[in-house]
Amino acid sequence: MTASRQFHSIRSLILGVAACAVAACAREASRPAQAFTDDWGRAIALDSTPRRIVSLSPASTEIVFALGLGERLVGRTTWCDYPAAARAVPDVGNGIGPNVEVVAATHPDLVLLYASEANRQALARFEELRIPVAVLHLDRALDVRRAAQAIASLAGRPSAGDSLVAAFDSTLAAVRQAVALAERRPLRVYVDVEATPPITVGSGSYLTEILAEAGARNVFMDIRAPSGTVSLEAIVQRHPDVVLVLSSDTTRAQDLASRPGWSAVRAVREGRVIVVDGSLYGRPSPRMPLAVRDLAQRLARVAPPPRAAGREDGP
Repeated sequence: MTASRQFHSIRSLILGVAACAVAACAREASRPAQAFTDDWGRAIALDSTPRRIVSLSPASTEIVFALGLGERLVGRTTWCDYPAAARAVPDVGNGIGPNVEVVAATHPDLVLLYASEANRQALARFEELRIPVAVLHLDRALDVRRAAQAIASLAGRPSAGDSLVAAFDSTLAAVRQAVALAERRPLRVYVDVEATPPITVGSGSYLTEILAEAGARNVFMDIRAPSGTVSLEAIVQRHPDVVLVLSSDTTRAQDLASRPGWSAVRAVREGRVIVVDGSLYGRPSPRMPLAVRDLAQRLARVAPPPRAAGREDGP
């Protein structure tokens, strides 16, 4: 099978990721919630299977729905926009520094809290109110697997987590094979997060993982943190083949050349700019294979010819 045909066949596999977990939920009667140690080393042992869950991260909200547990959600953040059904769940505000009293008013028997240091105070308040909380890191692809299994186990549906992880891994493997069949030179990509000052992603970013899976390379891999501030001069010197822009509105073209000095970036000057959906690309989720597939195809369309390709120097 050619790389092109394989890419097209992968979409049906991706759509089956959530379906596998939902089917597992349908087959499996709820078991008592299992003991679990969360990502801050806290031992959690629920008295009963949670039926009223609040998710305080867009990534954990996606996972809850992918596990077929969306009907248990009684609260989500303002930023939880996928799947569409998530928008029907009551909005409790921010997930970083959440309003604990607003969350408590939903009477949750489990809160999924993002492992940010800014959430330490909220965790202490939840504990005072005796509201069970699972703190989850959701920053990398590996975290999707662990969180899926943890949430499924806490919800009394462990096989749904196993099914979701198996489908995620098999679909990602199929995408990797299609990328390898394409046999393209790895394109060097600059990721535009903020313009003034320029902020990009580093090697600690989930988006860098997506780039690598799609056969590309982040030109700022030497930034070890998830993100960092850089200079326009450094961007120019690293000669990216493509500039990737995260946006909540992918229908509007980004006129990067209108930014002062940005026409010095050859990829900008020559129109090799890709605008991607921040929801799909910006958070670790079961949709990662879809993001990789989408990016690989779009990079192939904008790749410069060999004689115009960016230099291979730099980090």
